[in-house]
Amino acid sequence: MPDAENVLIIGSGPAGLTAAIYAARANLKPLLVEGIQPGGQLTITTEVENYPGFAVGIMGPDLMIEMRKQAERFGTRFIQGNVVQVELSKRPFRITLEEGAFSTRTLIISSGASAKLLNIPSEKKLMGHGVSACATCDGFFFKEKKVLVVGGGDTALEEANFLTKFASEVKIIHRRETLRGSKIMQDRAKNNPKISFIWNSQIEKILGEETGKVSGVLLKHIRNNTLHEEACDGVFIAIGHEPNTSLFKGQLELNESGYIITRQGTKTSIPGVFAAGDVQDFVYKQAVTAAGTGCMAAIDAERFLESESH
Repeated sequence: MPDAENVLIIGSGPAGLTAAIYAARANLKPLLVEGIQPGGQLTITTEVENYPGFAVGIMGPDLMIEMRKQAERFGTRFIQGNVVQVELSKRPFRITLEEGAFSTRTLIISSGASAKLLNIPSEKKLMGHGVSACATCDGFFFKEKKVLVVGGGDTALEEANFLTKFASEVKIIHRRETLRGSKIMQDRAKNNPKISFIWNSQIEKILGEETGKVSGVLLKHIRNNTLHEEACDGVFIAIGHEPNTSLFKGQLELNESGYIITRQGTKTSIPGVFAAGDVQDFVYKQAVTAAGTGCMAAIDAERFLESESH
């Protein structure tokens, strides 16, 4: 195996690319593994209007292309592929990809989180065209429109409340007839005149594939198996996120939901391993906060390497 890298970064969303920009500018010559979805969740977002510096907004994929070019300009090296194994028990750490392996003195994990989806074909086809997994990203595009929110936990209730700022009507679809969310969020939703509920139901199909724009959903009532169509302009999937941390189970300290626990900035339970973005942030989950922790992780890694060299 060749000499160990100074910094290896897993993940190419806003956290990973910001970490790469900072590490490259510190002359650490970072190597970034792009992963299965280069650019992270922003590549499935259409327009991003809340990222500072873009007065008229920017398309999610375009923002990630610009970030990647910036990281490349300062000397970041990129490698495509998925990490299949990490060995963090001794340093240098060993990172194995589908093709080849690397060793590294420090590791920045920014592998992100994936929105849990319904996994039906129509959802995939209409993602970004009326189907969304992020109300704060896309709610603005549904002014005076009718939208559906799928889920029954705090995520769904928060998204529904947020969407009432724009939408004329919000209906929450839930598989059961009781909500799982906290009492305060339940009360807020139930007291909001724009929000109503469709209980004991699940989406069989999202309608509108032929026009490329959501027109409604086909709902199945779970108790009596009857089907009915519900017209709408948008469907927000809010059944939670799953951090992409399966590689690190048993090696790093994770919380009960699987997010990497960080302390004093971006430090994980293993010295020299840092985590940034949605892989450790289960509260804010925004592109700008991911970028912020990416910056922090690069600075933390640089200081760690400096402390070793003295």
